[in-house]
Amino acid sequence: MELQIKQKKANCPVEITLKVIGGRWKVLILKELFGGVKRFNQLHRSLKGVTQKMLTQQLREMEADGIVHREVYLQVPPKVEYSLTALGKSLKPIINQMHEWGIKHLNINKHKIN
Repeated sequence: MELQIKQKKANCPVEITLKVIGGRWKVLILKELFGGVKRFNQLHRSLKGVTQKMLTQQLREMEADGIVHREVYLQVPPKVEYSLTALGKSLKPIINQMHEWGIKHLNINKHKIN
């Protein structure tokens, strides 16, 4: 699995986590998938500014890292759904803590400016 290769290169567990969820779109994709199963076009519409190519790349990386599951239904037209694995769902409290930290950081900086 690709994550195992990354783990050998990473120096610490925090670095591994940042490699898995880092980047412009991965946290936003996670946020969407915390709400449940989504099709590609649902994700694409909800993530303003992401190209189809970038979304595909990010989803493939997340699948390779074991945090996203891709389900392909053999029908016409093809149907593909994305959901979080148990490992992906385990990121929710981490993302929530990052959200809370961001709010505190913004509030601190607002007080410094005023």
